[in-house]
Amino acid sequence: MGKRGERVTAVEEKATGPTGSSGPSVPAGTAERTADAEAVNPKRRSAGIHVAGIAVVLALLAGITFASLAYGSGYVPLGRVWEVLWHSDNSADSIVMHDLRIPRTILGLAVGAALGVAGALIQAVTRNPLADPGILGVNAGAAFAVTCGIAFLGLDGVRGYVWYAMAGAAIASVAVYVIAAGGGKGATPLRLTLVGMALGAVLLGSTRAIGLLDPATYDEIRFWEAGTIADRPPETLGAILPFVLVGLVIALICARPLNALALGEDAATSLGAKVGLVRAGSLLAIMLLCGGAVAAAGPIAFLGLMVPHVVRWIFGPDQRWIIVYTMLLSPSLLLGADIIGRFLISGELPVGVVMALVGAPILILLVRRSKASGL
Repeated sequence: MGKRGERVTAVEEKATGPTGSSGPSVPAGTAERTADAEAVNPKRRSAGIHVAGIAVVLALLAGITFASLAYGSGYVPLGRVWEVLWHSDNSADSIVMHDLRIPRTILGLAVGAALGVAGALIQAVTRNPLADPGILGVNAGAAFAVTCGIAFLGLDGVRGYVWYAMAGAAIASVAVYVIAAGGGKGATPLRLTLVGMALGAVLLGSTRAIGLLDPATYDEIRFWEAGTIADRPPETLGAILPFVLVGLVIALICARPLNALALGEDAATSLGAKVGLVRAGSLLAIMLLCGGAVAAAGPIAFLGLMVPHVVRWIFGPDQRWIIVYTMLLSPSLLLGADIIGRFLISGELPVGVVMALVGAPILILLVRRSKASGL
């Protein structure tokens, strides 16, 4: 074959593939464009998954919120619920809705979001998947401070509770970290968990001892200490809402740099993250969220542990999505537990008790799952 024939054969192979193949023609640059599309498609699929996930979570939250308004010890027909929700009157149904259930439901939304996001932040900052405000003693510190304020300083009203609760949460957080970091081994996840549980037990026992020694204090805190959003004073939501909102905003701001912090301090610093500032902002958000939630509803355990775990398992380790999903799913779980508590016994069972009944088995399952996966 001459040179002219070789050139013709080369042109044909470019157009139709290697000699002897019968595939369709592949224009120049198609392979590169295909590779680029394959690189972009996972991002588009991930965005689509999160859009669908947010829609599902919002629908779940809306359904549980309506159920919290509709169901309780006093029966209100569903059609009547929707009617008096938008048009208040002086009927008994309207009083039940606007004076009891609506404030209770909104408080549950705020407290649930606060405790869930606080748990997600604690897990991210300590890199401890078993951390939450209850296990690390943060809630117990807040409860102990409020109890001391009631017993020794005559503290009365949730507006006073908030400041003591935030101070107690901050002191307990610092104490757990300092104690766990002692001994030269550093604040490892296991040491943080053990110290937090021990300190929390001491603070919880002290809180109950003060209540038993002072009957007036016991009467003041016995329902609050169990963890409840029922029968809260009218000013409760207004007292804690500014702190919760500021804490949630700070958490969202810290979400992206927390992804870098998950790689370790050296790697985070090399990526441009200001480790000290991120930790300080996260701890400030934890203090605001835990202080506000505990002041309003008392210490409620397990919520900040379960929801971030479930979100991380389903949607991955990106802290931005973990915080957003946790912010929406935690109120759903808290309100769901509150609804269950309304029907378990003839009177109402506090939501903190229901969360403990649900949370303990889930904690055991999480530990078994971690062991099975070698974590």
